[in-house]
Amino acid sequence: MSSPVYVAIDTPDLDQAKAIAAKVRNHVGGIKLGLEFFSANGRAGIKEMASLDLPIFLDLKFHDIPNTVAKAIQALRALEPAILTVHAAGGQAMMEDAKAAAPNGTKVVAVTMLTSLDGNDMSAIGLTDDTHDQVVRLTELAKRSGVDGVVCSGHEVAAARKAWPDGFFVVPGVRPAGAATGDQKRMMTPRGALDAGASILVIGRPITQAEDPDQAARDIAATL
Repeated sequence: MSSPVYVAIDTPDLDQAKAIAAKVRNHVGGIKLGLEFFSANGRAGIKEMASLDLPIFLDLKFHDIPNTVAKAIQALRALEPAILTVHAAGGQAMMEDAKAAAPNGTKVVAVTMLTSLDGNDMSAIGLTDDTHDQVVRLTELAKRSGVDGVVCSGHEVAAARKAWPDGFFVVPGVRPAGAATGDQKRMMTPRGALDAGASILVIGRPITQAEDPDQAARDIAATL
């Protein structure tokens, strides 16, 4: 079975991204490329990373009117990412159009609530401060929209899976025990997130900023 770990490579430097991916390729299930990488390297950069024969998780978190999101995803169809993201807060129609526009075989997953936010942040933007309820509400909306799953923290994934037993659950903000927290507020260990119901784990800096990224990936794999 392929590793559930997708390594988040957040750098604008294509050569550095390729070097990291090459080091860890035997101990991860895929690579996640986000806005920082895409803004610097675009479609050509994604194609170069795909040449390493690892599944690509294209994490651009689309959030716009349904037609704009659909057209943006159609423009990326040739890249055939394994996974791509939209924001669940964009609404049911947007998610429906996103899934319809995606290539066959690409999982579309909806971001429920960023792991950099907590209850205080939610209140500040006018939402309920109960992160658990917000994630479950958006998970149910994503399920109705026909996308494949959601992105949520390890703290909410058990509740999300209860609401959607056959959904696909991406858990970011995962940190090995003792690792620096960075800008993440709702974290969990890799083993804890899997036990709670995660389908895949997104792990970035604990691997990419390690002195030996391959060994860091091996050490995480040993806990799973």
